[in-house]
Amino acid sequence: MDAQVLVVTGPTASGKSALALALAERHGGTVINADAMQTYDAFPILTAQPTDEERRRVPHALYGVLPLSETLSAARWRDLATTEIERSIAGQRLPILCGGSGLYLRTLMQGIAPIPDTPPGLRDEANADWKAMGAAAFRMRLAEKDPAIVARLKPGDRQRHVRAWEVFKSTGRPLSAWQQGDGVRPPWRFVTALLAPERGWVRARIEARFDSMLKAGVLDEVRVVFDRRPDPRWPGLKAHGAPELFAHFRGELSLEDARRIGIDHTRQYAKRQMTWFRHQMTPDVVVDPMSNLGLEATEKLLTKTGP
Repeated sequence: MDAQVLVVTGPTASGKSALALALAERHGGTVINADAMQTYDAFPILTAQPTDEERRRVPHALYGVLPLSETLSAARWRDLATTEIERSIAGQRLPILCGGSGLYLRTLMQGIAPIPDTPPGLRDEANADWKAMGAAAFRMRLAEKDPAIVARLKPGDRQRHVRAWEVFKSTGRPLSAWQQGDGVRPPWRFVTALLAPERGWVRARIEARFDSMLKAGVLDEVRVVFDRRPDPRWPGLKAHGAPELFAHFRGELSLEDARRIGIDHTRQYAKRQMTWFRHQMTPDVVVDPMSNLGLEATEKLLTKTGP
């Protein structure tokens, strides 16, 4: 338990990446992505991945490493992150996990029981049920078996509803029970800094960031993917702003409406993130990103400059 792993987390647009970058520069760290959408390779602007200049300043890992078509579960991310943490420690660098995917972080930090492989064809069967029954009826059926997981899922999130049903049908045990943290915990000491901005401040940041993405060429970036006619079920297409810009390209939304709806959806997501962090995480320090004390407060948690 000697090695430290620093965790910098919080809602989207709260300044996590800037804080992680500054800490990595000062403490010889590697920034390891802990954001589900930043793991995919096609939307570096839309998902606010580190720039080339930032990657030159310090090592970064797990950004843009998967195609949009691949499913990334919390367990799979845990395995990928574990590899990068071990590599960072072996290289005498401080691992810094940076991102707002709370369930992924909890899975790594607390451990989960390994979910057995599901029989071939069960996912296709569950997807067919979703299509035949409709989202509402499928959700009601799942709620009878796993009300805890349904309470955490958005009604239209087909992928996660299907996954939960698939796990229950295969194991006879709700997915929420598998996620209770009864697995093996990793041999590191986690130090967690939670960025907790005032709501109005982060809402303004989300709007400003979306506009800066438009100026940086996000329309061209998303259009390239749209023109390939991707399967709408691909997990990486859930990146905030992508569905709205796809609708714009189909002629269903004006650019201004796509911008407004994309911003609103991202703000709603930030609110859900903060609710999750308040109830599911006990950070070592809560940082106000509106002040310039976040770096100092986080550094006080580090007992040494590296693992």
